[in-house]
Amino acid sequence: MTKYIYTALIALLGTVTVSAQQFDINADLRARFENRNGYGTLKPDTEKAASFISQRTRLVFDYSFKNIKLRVSPQNVKTWGDVATNSKTDANSAFHEAYGEIKMNEKLSFKLGRQEINYDDARIFGNVDWAMQARSHDAFLLKLNPNTKNQIHFGLALNANKETNFYENYAIPQYKSLQYLWYHTDFEKLNLSVLALNNGMPYLVGTEEKVDYSQTLGSRLVFKNGALSIDGAAYLQTGKIADNSVNATYFSANISYKATTNFNTSVGFEMLSGKDQNDTSTDMKSFNPLYGTNHKFNGYMDYFYVGNHTNSVGLTDVYATLGYEKNKFSAKLTPHYFASAASIYSAGEKQDNYLGTELDLTIGYKMYDNVTFDAGFSQMFASSSMEVLKAGNKNAGNNWAFISIKINPNLFSNKVETKL
Repeated sequence: MTKYIYTALIALLGTVTVSAQQFDINADLRARFENRNGYGTLKPDTEKAASFISQRTRLVFDYSFKNIKLRVSPQNVKTWGDVATNSKTDANSAFHEAYGEIKMNEKLSFKLGRQEINYDDARIFGNVDWAMQARSHDAFLLKLNPNTKNQIHFGLALNANKETNFYENYAIPQYKSLQYLWYHTDFEKLNLSVLALNNGMPYLVGTEEKVDYSQTLGSRLVFKNGALSIDGAAYLQTGKIADNSVNATYFSANISYKATTNFNTSVGFEMLSGKDQNDTSTDMKSFNPLYGTNHKFNGYMDYFYVGNHTNSVGLTDVYATLGYEKNKFSAKLTPHYFASAASIYSAGEKQDNYLGTELDLTIGYKMYDNVTFDAGFSQMFASSSMEVLKAGNKNAGNNWAFISIKINPNLFSNKVETKL
């Protein structure tokens, strides 16, 4: 009898599993000085340069246990001096993220709540981390990972002003609803992503709200072989926006090569379709990168697609990059050649498609593992065609500079193992 009891006890102990509760608190504090002298648009003769300091203060609380993950991330975004020193309130506080993720099994999970959505090179979906407030969505995300080489994500969102008993027009200038499907697969030296996005934008007919849906369909391919990397992407936009047909395209290609341990180079181009200024049709032919991290593309002075240049003449951007890294120091120089993808007209006369050349220089220094200094200077050499698009004076300097510090420490980390 004793032998059988010992055998049963050993079998029972063999079924004991150990689960770990993990709790982490991280901080993200960054401050950035900027001098804007023709940033985002050409400087008018009557205007002076603007200087200010903006700041993000964010805490990130992460908790995981067994099949549950939780994240809560409150943040405050401000410009120094935007409230009085004795003010009782600060209106610029919010939750950047607040979501829960449930793992159903090894292959299937879902995530819901306020969350960042990032895919591929962040051209269509990105968290816009350069902006102090960044970007996050109220969304539901279903994730299927059938194996280590394939991922399938299905996301959806439905937006409203607030809880109501009857239908209310949506007042916030963004999508009313969206649904997307993203697929990614890895090969030995190649990876492929495919995205299908259905974007529902509200508009008014009189006082009645209607929603039209446009579709963004495309893929991105990346090839890597040692020091060489080649990528390309193509997207099509179709459907309707505000009862107008959509027909727009996007193409990009990049070649990067790490020449030495310290030096890397790249060349590439982007083409975002546009609409001729003398085109009288109601069709929308200008490609919209929608929810991407647009500051990452088309020059750091943000003349294109950062709150501007939508439904315009499109863009062709040809660029090259020379980068250097050694120990804690890094530097990068990027010239951009900008031209419109569609025709520009002034006083009935067709203008040159060339818009200008921008030079971006950035440097970085990693003082500690969790403290980084960055600085940059950009200069726009604009053409007369840029004046037609942006107004202002192409000879008024038109430059931008910044200095920033980022502090990202881990404040607390605790892991507790529990036997079950």
